Amino acid sequence: MSKGDPGRSLEGKIKQKKAVIAVLGLGYVGLPTALAFLKAGFEVIGVDKDKTKIQRLKTGRGYIPYLKDEKLIKDKRFKPTSDPKAAKRADVMLICVPTPLDKNKSPDLSYVVSASRDAAGSLRKGQLVILESTTYPGTTEEIMLPLLIKTGLKLNSDFFVAYSPERIDPGNKRFDFTNTPKVVGGLGSVAGKLAKLLYEKITDRVFAVSSPKVAELEKLLENIFRSVNIAMVNEMAILCRRLKINIWEVIEAASTKPYGFMTFYPGPGLGGHCIPLDPYYLSWKAREHDFNTRFIELAGEINNNMPYHVVEVIIEALSMDKKSIKGADVLVLGVAYKKDIDDVRESPALKVIEILKERGAKVSYNDPYIPQIKINGSVMRSAAVNAQSLKRSDCVVIITDHSRYDYPFIVGKASRVVDTRNATKNVKGALSKVVKL
Repeated sequence: MSKGDPGRSLEGKIKQKKAVIAVLGLGYVGLPTALAFLKAGFEVIGVDKDKTKIQRLKTGRGYIPYLKDEKLIKDKRFKPTSDPKAAKRADVMLICVPTPLDKNKSPDLSYVVSASRDAAGSLRKGQLVILESTTYPGTTEEIMLPLLIKTGLKLNSDFFVAYSPERIDPGNKRFDFTNTPKVVGGLGSVAGKLAKLLYEKITDRVFAVSSPKVAELEKLLENIFRSVNIAMVNEMAILCRRLKINIWEVIEAASTKPYGFMTFYPGPGLGGHCIPLDPYYLSWKAREHDFNTRFIELAGEINNNMPYHVVEVIIEALSMDKKSIKGADVLVLGVAYKKDIDDVRESPALKVIEILKERGAKVSYNDPYIPQIKINGSVMRSAAVNAQSLKRSDCVVIITDHSRYDYPFIVGKASRVVDTRNATKNVKGALSKVVKL
């Protein structure tokens, strides 16, 4: 970078923490990202088109329960707004928007396109634009970049572009921005250097790769690795039921090996904003190149079938008490996609409840973090978990193993329990009442 050029100027601002950061999209990724830069000493503009979110932030209130940064939200350097043009004042724009699938399991990049257009509307000389949304390799260059170039500004002389996949694990108390390495891939060496320098202000380690495509595929590999291994252990769990072998004991024994084995656990299905969706982004892109990702698609098929398997286990458990699924009172414990959070995105619990209802069961649910859910347009509200509700239920199904649940009490009062998470492992008397996945 030559003296006086936009890259050199931005480098200086980042080093001195005088660069203004704009985060476009304040969801489960965007808001924690905004607060991380705020905590590091930067001024942050938070942009989201959901005016309800913005109003809460302006009054000093968050909306992500596990995010305990109310003091940061009230910081005067944090400027939440629903006006995307406010990003024009920023030196760095981070795009942190959802990348869902459509009904055909093809990538839905409408949020990325919309946010990229907003970024283009605020683009000026000397800015760095970074996409953080999980997506297929090529999105930064094929989708976002053309919209920015339409402004007439020139890449790598007027503005800079990079990709850095988010690595946020909701509710994880061990790993946060500080100790989770960041991967960055810039379109050009200057962009890569600026992005690396920026993220070094909020995390201990930044790993730079040669291009956005590498960084985009790296993120997919992370989640596909988990998806495939979870599918393998889910298939093992189904087999173990036929063999009358406890899969949880098998995994515990295998985990004693100090090398060559990584522990994965079976469950009722995949949930969240990444693992159930991201593999399909790569499968879709692969078909564009006449390549079928058979391993990935098979894993998706197995994982998607797990809610149906859970219902079959429930039917089996009810039959042990000479009861039918039709008309049975079933209490589902936990509808969040993972323990101790309030996120129901792609939660397998929703599918389990839907199937149970279709089979004629009378279903209620409890989740201490989620007061209500929608199943096929109908609202369900979280029911109480007490001696009466447990005794009344023909079957209690543990879908999400929240820490708040008193498992000895649940097992003691319920007549039959289906445990999909091994939450009752150490509960006395569980052997006679609990049916495990």
